[in-house]
Amino acid sequence: MRKRTDFLVIGSGIAGLTFALKAARFGKVSIVTKGAIDDSNTRYAQGGIAAVFSEPDNFEKHIHDTLIAGDGICNEEVVRLVVQEAPARIEDLIGLGVPFDKKQDGTYDLAKEGGHTEYRILHAKDRTGEAIEETLISKVKEDPNIDIYENHFAIEILTQHHLGVEVKRSNPHIKCFGAYVLDQKDQKVYTFLSRITVMATGGLGNVYQTTTNPEIATGDGVAMVYRAKGTIENMEFIQFHPTSLYDPGKKPSFLITEALRGYGAILKNMAGEKFMNRYDNRGSLAPRDIVARAIDNEMKIWGDDHVWLDCTHLDSAGLRDHFPNVYEHCLQRGIDITKDMIPVVPCVHYSCGGIKVDTNGQSNIDRLYALGEVSSTGLHGANRLASNSLVEAIVYSHMAVMHSEKRLKGLVIEEKVPDWDYKGTTHLEEMVLITQSLKEVQMIMSNYVGIVRSDLRLNRAMVRLEILYKETENLYKRSLVSRKICELRNLINVGYLIIKMAMNRKESIGLHYSIDYPKKSTSEFRS
Repeated sequence: MRKRTDFLVIGSGIAGLTFALKAARFGKVSIVTKGAIDDSNTRYAQGGIAAVFSEPDNFEKHIHDTLIAGDGICNEEVVRLVVQEAPARIEDLIGLGVPFDKKQDGTYDLAKEGGHTEYRILHAKDRTGEAIEETLISKVKEDPNIDIYENHFAIEILTQHHLGVEVKRSNPHIKCFGAYVLDQKDQKVYTFLSRITVMATGGLGNVYQTTTNPEIATGDGVAMVYRAKGTIENMEFIQFHPTSLYDPGKKPSFLITEALRGYGAILKNMAGEKFMNRYDNRGSLAPRDIVARAIDNEMKIWGDDHVWLDCTHLDSAGLRDHFPNVYEHCLQRGIDITKDMIPVVPCVHYSCGGIKVDTNGQSNIDRLYALGEVSSTGLHGANRLASNSLVEAIVYSHMAVMHSEKRLKGLVIEEKVPDWDYKGTTHLEEMVLITQSLKEVQMIMSNYVGIVRSDLRLNRAMVRLEILYKETENLYKRSLVSRKICELRNLINVGYLIIKMAMNRKESIGLHYSIDYPKKSTSEFRS
């Protein structure tokens, strides 16, 4: 079956939903999401969204903080664009009804996080992402110009390749015509044809064993666009959030928001020592890459599985009021954060690289935009500044709508794309072939491509992943398509890109640290 739409949006986090709401004014929108519409990385974002809203803060300070965190690889033009657009785009969210916290005088209650020199984080307690997601979903469901397809998995984007034309990575004229999408209820593949396609599939945390990302974060967008010969960059920069709750076996790992350190919580090692000032004069509020490596080093020094985050010196009523989600979750695990230190450990959290896009959010594949974590805009550089991701998503969603709307009337639906070919495929009877390979991928990435890397580890990872790649491609070609086999395939593609780009970067910078190249390159060109 074929479905036709003006805008095909793949993903239902903040990027996809804000784009859909604004694009619906200009045409028909179809949102495809592989789980329930509220199942996204956005829902798990605790801390907040960064923007300049009051003095003594200003744009130059926010720009400077972002550039410093990005360790020399940010695109300054993009940083300025996002920072200057941020207040207006947040006002859009406020206009939709997002309930950001306010003080008694009616001004916004701004928080401070690692790497920020001023208080500029808007939040809704410690459930900011959830508040944003719920507001956007309610508006999307009310819009008659938006169709929502839950439990629909995008398999591949459609290009000239599907018309029988050879598409090479060097081809400057690749076009996107939509996507093949699996309905997980009837297990049929539908051909979604669109004038504009938006990739907003979120993160890739499940390429590792432990992550704060939900299970749906399997790097689908990056993998689909890479296979379609799109440009992918900076995949070596995987951000480990310094403080996830040490709770072995729990998935996803529970995030202990950075705002808690902004509120005054202090990191301590197993001896009770405040160790962060030995690594950075900003202490517990240093940028995430520095804090994560410091914790990793302390754990290795002491031979322990975690360090402590100490909130016990802070006002107990204030803690419960500002961080109810963290307080309640920890209490369920037998930890009263007003009296007990919290065991924390670094955990895979965010991908700073992805599908390369211009300032309109458009990829090198014409008619294909990439928004949110799946994209690489140039904002984050080698390390994302805390709370810059949500604002990047809404700024670029706005830019993409403004750009694509002007092109819409000049684009036609490509009817020559054939429907999905089921020939030669059969049901996969042994699911263990997929589940075991998934475990192996995650183990390879966690053990060899983690916070600290080396040439030996990366080479070993590449050799082992190559075996899994060949096995999985063979399995994919002879099996009836399923979400599980596609996710495994995507994770292997993503793992390959992370390893390859880490091997190519002969320096330590931002989130990429190699014991073989411990210093930053002096070369002017690093990307």
